[in-house]
Amino acid sequence: MKQTLSIVAVLVLVVSSSLAEAAEPAGMRVRISFPASVRGEAVTGRVYVALNRLDAPATGRGGGGPIQQAGPTGAPLFGLNVENLKPGSIAEIDGTVFGHPVVSLNDIPKGEYLVQAFVNVYTKFERADGHTVWLHMDQWEGQNWRRSPGNLFSTPKKVVFDPRAKDAKARLIDLVCDQVNPPIPDQPDTEYVKRVKFKSAILSKWWGQPIYLGATVLLPKEYEKHPDVKYPVNYSQGHFSTRAPGGFGSGGAFDTLWLAEDTPRFLYVTFQHPSPYYDDSYAVNSANNGPYGDAVIQELIAAVEERFRVIREPWARKLSGGSTGGWEALALQIFHPDFFGGTWASCPDSVDFRAHQIVNIYSDDNAYFVDRGWTKVERPNQRTPDGAITSMMKDENWFELVSGDKSRSGGQWDIWEATFSPTGPDGYPAPIWDKRTGKVDKQVAAYWKEHYDLRAILERDWKTLGPQLVGKLHIYVGDDDSFYLDNGVELMEKFLESTKTPYYAGSVTYKRGAPHCWGPPAKELLDAMARHIERWAPVGVDITSWRYR
Repeated sequence: MKQTLSIVAVLVLVVSSSLAEAAEPAGMRVRISFPASVRGEAVTGRVYVALNRLDAPATGRGGGGPIQQAGPTGAPLFGLNVENLKPGSIAEIDGTVFGHPVVSLNDIPKGEYLVQAFVNVYTKFERADGHTVWLHMDQWEGQNWRRSPGNLFSTPKKVVFDPRAKDAKARLIDLVCDQVNPPIPDQPDTEYVKRVKFKSAILSKWWGQPIYLGATVLLPKEYEKHPDVKYPVNYSQGHFSTRAPGGFGSGGAFDTLWLAEDTPRFLYVTFQHPSPYYDDSYAVNSANNGPYGDAVIQELIAAVEERFRVIREPWARKLSGGSTGGWEALALQIFHPDFFGGTWASCPDSVDFRAHQIVNIYSDDNAYFVDRGWTKVERPNQRTPDGAITSMMKDENWFELVSGDKSRSGGQWDIWEATFSPTGPDGYPAPIWDKRTGKVDKQVAAYWKEHYDLRAILERDWKTLGPQLVGKLHIYVGDDDSFYLDNGVELMEKFLESTKTPYYAGSVTYKRGAPHCWGPPAKELLDAMARHIERWAPVGVDITSWRYR
């Protein structure tokens, strides 16, 4: 009897032990928290953990280390949404949380690593369209969550990773985000460089939060010496930056060019219009971004032209830009044909969605793979001029998904989605394709075509748009563009060259072997704009007083 009881006792002990082990999650677990000393309020947003090998260099803001080293082909990153996470409370990332380029923490090989945690704070936006969404509020850092003021991070910590360790404590890592990103310092004005920043009434009303717009203005030589002279403007589009246009002030070749006697006198203006989705709004009205197109035209350009002596006529408003800015330079000219007098767009983002980089969103079933039956061929995302592939479509998209779901990564594919897509039932952008699988949504693709496919819009509306755009469209691209953007330009050129009533009378220029983002040198661009004014300005207007003085 005593022996039987002993056996039962042993069985109970074994079962109890097994149940205890079963209750303990298998694999690695990282617990993330932040103290009230760095943030007293709860956080709704996203938490991350990144890790890298000990010999990887630690660089960048946000504490440096693994968080800054994460990327489409960089250090592993894992992200998790949190809601109302209070100071001292714990958010846990375990093996079920999706990561990239390693899918699960449990797939990390046993070894020593530097590990770092991060907290990305979201803001509640109660929009004028009736939707309430949570997104990261730009802090004039250019919608970069890793360097955004107020976001929290931990000091990189050396740990031993062993997802198969028998001791549960050996599979548990605690990280405390006890540091905070500092504010972005303001940049002072100089003799030639002036800055404008103001709260946008149009955008603040739509977003239900204060939204700011800005511009950095480079004045021409001897601007102050000629108080009666008004000048044309080169409105240069591109990613967020408060640096001087052209890099003026660095003492380099552009400074010499800008101050040379034979350089045509323009104002050179760059914009700051980050949205809650990206460092740049794409300068068009959008279902998800709101009325940025209206705000740029009615508020931002108006503010520049009211403060500085410019010729406030369409023939004197020129557009330029590269990549994101190249698309904007074309879109602003096409959507506002009588407001601007010509555009010089370099390496523009996809101007024809039959070549959205390397995806035809209208006919391709999948953005990441081409199904050949017995095998699936991956689509590339980036190349070097010699044809070497440096990343694949799935890699950049999966990294964005880890950085933020619902188009909230602050990444390139997500801003295209936020700009071009209709709003989904949850208030966030309707995905153009499933972010995990790459399957394309044809209904969303049809919306893209109707509203933002620049080639399709020109072809559809050429009868009315064409007469307003004659001589105004100029495009430059390298024929080995790193992101295959030359494909879309070629499709655009094919249409433009087919126009007859009227003929577009612009130009498309290619550079053999050139990568992203090739375009004309500054002197060539300014000279082209000056010649364009001579050719197309209304008869009788003053086209000389400003040119070289």
